[in-house]
Amino acid sequence: MVRHPLRRSLLLALLFGAFLPSIAFGAEGSAHADPIGAVVLYLAVILAAAKLGGDLAVRIGQPAVLGELVFGVLLGNLGLLGFSGFEPIKTDASIDMLSRLGVLVLLFEVGLESTVAQMLEVGVTSFFVATLGVVAPFALGWLFGAWILPGASPYVHAFLGATLTATSVGITARVLQDLKESQSPEARIILGAAVIDDVLGLVILAVVTGILGAADRGGSMSYGEIGIVFGKALVFLVGSLVIGAKLSRRLFPIASRLRARGVLLALGLAFCFLFAWIAGLLGLAPIVGAFAAGLVLEDMHFRDFTTRGESTLEHLLQPISSFLVPIFFVLMGMRTNLGAFAQPGVPLLAAALTVAAIVGKQACSLGVGKGVDRLSIGIGMIPRGEVGLIFASIGQSLTVGGKPVIDGAVFSAVVAMVIVTTMVTPPALKWSLSRRAAKAPKPPIPDAH
Repeated sequence: MVRHPLRRSLLLALLFGAFLPSIAFGAEGSAHADPIGAVVLYLAVILAAAKLGGDLAVRIGQPAVLGELVFGVLLGNLGLLGFSGFEPIKTDASIDMLSRLGVLVLLFEVGLESTVAQMLEVGVTSFFVATLGVVAPFALGWLFGAWILPGASPYVHAFLGATLTATSVGITARVLQDLKESQSPEARIILGAAVIDDVLGLVILAVVTGILGAADRGGSMSYGEIGIVFGKALVFLVGSLVIGAKLSRRLFPIASRLRARGVLLALGLAFCFLFAWIAGLLGLAPIVGAFAAGLVLEDMHFRDFTTRGESTLEHLLQPISSFLVPIFFVLMGMRTNLGAFAQPGVPLLAAALTVAAIVGKQACSLGVGKGVDRLSIGIGMIPRGEVGLIFASIGQSLTVGGKPVIDGAVFSAVVAMVIVTTMVTPPALKWSLSRRAAKAPKPPIPDAH
């Protein structure tokens, strides 16, 4: 009998691997039957891999998202061992669409976990930390990209810089909770700056995407046009927060009178998808709208629902996100080509992006005053996690001159950066905070007399 939890998880993973040939055979057979047959089989593979990978990651002290991504990488590269049964999953349109919905739900959740009031409370310090944490990685990503990929267009270099800007607030928040440091001054600055980081990163993404769109149409953008895109992103974010907050205050109390089941969840998702659609209509990435929708909605808007015993919107979203979000991470892992690292320059690019991602966030410490552990703040801003992957996946869908901005080799290098920055943060942050605690002055021992 397998008693050790980690051994039991490994045994389940081995059993899952033993059934891979039969799963692939089933996928081939279902291709000639009802189209839903192949999709549901692909979903079974993805969800099983996500939960096994997540479990193994948590057991070794890593975020579950890392296990989902790594298991996706393993499944997607079985072709190197002569097994190609899962290759159709990478290009399946239905799976791709579900992963895109998962991204919107994920950014909606990230927005729900933060509020505009919290962003204002963290004050000037977090804003300076966030600004430095965006500018430095963007510049380093651009410079390293130009150095290692001199033949690539400047658009590629700019997009590499953009992928390094945002911080994965979810990963850092989980580590701080595990260490019982969520209320420390460092934690408040990190979490506030990470949220502002996301906003600034999304604005940069909007600008870079606009420039790439103009280049793909055979033109270019003047500084004035770039300013218009930048202003459009800011106006959308500010306008959606102001108008959306007023609308939600009136809409949700009215909706609470409806007697149908699931009204709160349906209305919350409708807000998310409507804002995402408006963002896309304005030429912005839909994830900008999903994030803004999450920021708009606060607990006070759901008071009429929760006072009568219903769950909060965050709690209601969990089953949906548990289904959709892992599809995105596993699929991104499967699209990572380990064979690309045999190409000249790809390992060096992965290493350079990782260094830029880590060193760039250390510039955050320059925005912190005395009395706060600067090293811990810099380390807490390192993980890129889901945000870096989302930026890279958008880069794969954008083209300039008929070629994707982020090709398979560059995407694989970005995924390697995401994996490393996600892995190093939990132990490094734990070490840094324990070092700070050790240096703190100890209270004097009371005199026995």
